[in-house]
Amino acid sequence: MHAAAPARQPGSSSPHSIYITLLVLMAGMVLLLYGALTLYERHASERLMLAQAKTTFERVGREAVASAEAELRPARLTAALLAETPLLSAPDQATRLAQLPVLATALRHNPSLSAVYGGTGDGSFVLLRDLRTADPDVVPGAPAGAAFLLQSVDRAGGQPRGRFAFYDAGLRLLAARDEPDYRYDPRERPWFAAALATGAGGAVVQTGPYRFSTTRELGLTMASARGQAVAGVDVSLRDLSEMLVRQHITPSAELMIVNPQGAVLAYSRAGRAGGPDRQAEAGTVGVAALGVPVLSALWQRARQGRQADVAMLSVDEREWVARLEPLPSAAGAPLMLAIAAPRDELQADAIRSRKLSLLITAGIVLLMLPLVHWAASLIARPLEQLGRQAAAIRRFDFSLAGHPRSRIREIDRLATAMLGMKETLRRFLEISDAMSSERDFDTLLDRILTETISVSGASEGAIHLLAADGLTLEPAAIRVGDAPGDLSGMKEWSLNDPANPAAAMQAARDGRTVSIEASQDDPSLAATYSHLFARLQSPRFRVLALPLKNRQDEVVGTLSLVFLPETGMEDNLPSSRAAFVEALSGTAAVAIDNQLLSRGRKDLMESFIQMLAGAIDAKSAYTGGHCQRVPELTKMLARAACDADCGPYASYQLSEAQWEELHIAAWLHDCGKVTTPEFVVDKATKLETLYDRIHEIRMRFELLKRDAYVEQCEQALRARGADLAAIRAAAAPAQAVLDEEFAFVAACNQGGEFMAQEKIERLRAIGSRTWLRTLDDRLGISRDERRRKEAQPAPPLPADEPLLADKAEHVFARPERERLPAGNPWGFTVKPPEHLYDRGELHNLTIGRGTLTEEERYKINEHIVQTIKMLSALPFPRHLRNVPEIAGGHHEKMDGTGYPKGLTREQMSPAARMMAIADVFEALTADDRPYKKGKTLSEAMEIMVAMKNGHHLDPDLFDLFLRSGVYLDYARRFMRPEQIDEVDLEVCLA
Repeated sequence: MHAAAPARQPGSSSPHSIYITLLVLMAGMVLLLYGALTLYERHASERLMLAQAKTTFERVGREAVASAEAELRPARLTAALLAETPLLSAPDQATRLAQLPVLATALRHNPSLSAVYGGTGDGSFVLLRDLRTADPDVVPGAPAGAAFLLQSVDRAGGQPRGRFAFYDAGLRLLAARDEPDYRYDPRERPWFAAALATGAGGAVVQTGPYRFSTTRELGLTMASARGQAVAGVDVSLRDLSEMLVRQHITPSAELMIVNPQGAVLAYSRAGRAGGPDRQAEAGTVGVAALGVPVLSALWQRARQGRQADVAMLSVDEREWVARLEPLPSAAGAPLMLAIAAPRDELQADAIRSRKLSLLITAGIVLLMLPLVHWAASLIARPLEQLGRQAAAIRRFDFSLAGHPRSRIREIDRLATAMLGMKETLRRFLEISDAMSSERDFDTLLDRILTETISVSGASEGAIHLLAADGLTLEPAAIRVGDAPGDLSGMKEWSLNDPANPAAAMQAARDGRTVSIEASQDDPSLAATYSHLFARLQSPRFRVLALPLKNRQDEVVGTLSLVFLPETGMEDNLPSSRAAFVEALSGTAAVAIDNQLLSRGRKDLMESFIQMLAGAIDAKSAYTGGHCQRVPELTKMLARAACDADCGPYASYQLSEAQWEELHIAAWLHDCGKVTTPEFVVDKATKLETLYDRIHEIRMRFELLKRDAYVEQCEQALRARGADLAAIRAAAAPAQAVLDEEFAFVAACNQGGEFMAQEKIERLRAIGSRTWLRTLDDRLGISRDERRRKEAQPAPPLPADEPLLADKAEHVFARPERERLPAGNPWGFTVKPPEHLYDRGELHNLTIGRGTLTEEERYKINEHIVQTIKMLSALPFPRHLRNVPEIAGGHHEKMDGTGYPKGLTREQMSPAARMMAIADVFEALTADDRPYKKGKTLSEAMEIMVAMKNGHHLDPDLFDLFLRSGVYLDYARRFMRPEQIDEVDLEVCLA
């Protein structure tokens, strides 16, 4: 029997080879190490990147502040100096215009200045603009070579007079023209008002960034007042954007300078459309209008109050590192420097290093593959062989040989342990199989001792079994070395004797393995094991006793092993061998318990069968012994068939299971008789039911005799003179006829071999006599009898009743449940009579042969139907499955005219045919039947020969029955001596 492989659960993945596992593990370890280092490096590089970005952003902020201060400091000084010149203190416009060289000098030495100017309290204004860096389109109509533009507005006469004059680099006038529409009023400008507000102390004020009205260039104004006049300079912020352009943080970095209102003052990408270097017609460029998403996000974040030193922003699926750096300003609210750089560009070196590390890791993994292959092969090859051996062991296949060796110590030990386990399992299963397949109990015990002694290396062993009382250990088997021992020298031990030091006693009482050393120096042990000391001729030895427990953990006996000093195991068994012996003892205990249970079940079944057969025989005092004699005769005939050395049964043999099957079938062949009423089985006369109804008929005859006497008495009384004697004499002839007729009826009531027709006619004539019934015969009767009587109307009283009658109430209808329809599951072909019983008096008295009517004979024969039904309903084991066929076939005939199935010889087993012969012979010779006496041997043989010739009995078996002398052996055991006469075998066999 092979062990079933464990079913794979749905959804579970299939296992991988150890080669793939090791490869994945080693590569995974490298990748895990790389991943850990990468995560650490990334975290460290990110911190370093943020620190470097913060440092860079602070540096750019400082440079922006420094650049702005470098631009503004000269401008601030120029504004202060101009306030001290006649530009502001001159009384008229001509004097002011005379300061042109001073103004030109200021522009030449400060490139960031786009214009210098002065305004008076009456609104006059003088401005010199540097055209060398300005856009040519700013001042239309400028002559070629023009380097400066002098713009003036004179309000001395009340009406403003505007004028433009163009000069070359040497301040030579190139062109001049009046500009009536040029009415610039400095008093309306913020820088003018701011400078006057500071007073005449010479302080320089600075405006916020704005676009100059003439050039539309972004810049700011610095002004200083003297009296009611103010000198100012326009500072262009163009250099701030150029400074931002020079900051090469990363190729995609974005930088801008913005005021608190969100106006972009400088931008690092001068070429971007809408940038601050491309001035709009009016106003400043806002952050949103700049069109840079990351700067817009940074500015929006700052507006929401979430400003941080360095922020991480994700914009357009790209991560940016950004910061908003405040720039100190002397003009109030500080400007803000916004810087944003892509993280991948800031960490470009780290990313390149990471990619290089990945390539190095992949190279290491590839270089490790040969090493992994070698290591995996070193481990996997012997493990695969061990796996195949384990799979073979799981299939209980121990034929796979070989000991897979390995240089790895643990695997080599595993291989050695696997080999030992295989041999142990093989040996254990062989022993277990031998024990479980053994059917003979004594052979089983000897086999257990043989195997246990061989495995343990003991000198001898013994098995004690617990007796039925549960208090006595009885010796059951002993083996000395290679030969069975003699049980006569072994003793029974009582568990109630606590002083008994025998190891088996302790093991049985405590339910555990007991090991003791027996020495002749110990008086109690010397007495207990005196038979061993005498046989072994050793002054000491060790006894190991193991309890034998069944499945309910109950002790059923003990197994004792004896070890002599020369075995080297007198102290203790090795743990592995002791465990094997204990496991083997467990298997032995189960095998012994199975045998005991099987024996107990057989004994119980045998007792039940014999009890049932005895009950059937005890049910009828006239059939006692039939159920005991038929099995004996059947087995005698079967034994003769097995012993035959020639003829049809020369090769016939029965196995142990078939003998058991025949035994059970023979004992149960008439078990269906428990359903047959005793009054039918024991019917001794024709009118007998529960009692013999001849007594009723006798009563009727008595009544008729009294009627005849009464009739004569009445006639004599009428004649008045007849004496009593004469009356009696006159009635005597009629009474004599009645006496004779009753004697005839009584004789017919006794069964015989044949009932002549003239007797039947005379019975009918006698039965036609009538007697007068004056009482209602429907009073005090049972419900069923009343139902039968009500089939016909009741005659009026008094009524003439026939002396012998077949009345309607004498007929019992057959219940539907007792009918046998065609195609019934048992294959019965016998046809039941129409009625269950017919107790008609004439119907019974006119029976042709014997005492049974057709209905009663079927009721008796029906026992075989009930036998088959009852036995077919029993769950017989496989080796007893033919019991119903054998037990139910002893009324079949070889020509198919028997019952209940109408089987032919070919359809019947030899055992069933044997039982048919045994049943007939026992019935013919039995001397305990109430309706006949037992036949002699010759009479019985004459009838059975006729039955053989009529194809009722198997001719071959009947001849064997005669030739083997079985009939004579049976007669000597069970028949009366006067029945045993000579039988002419030659005639019977002819």
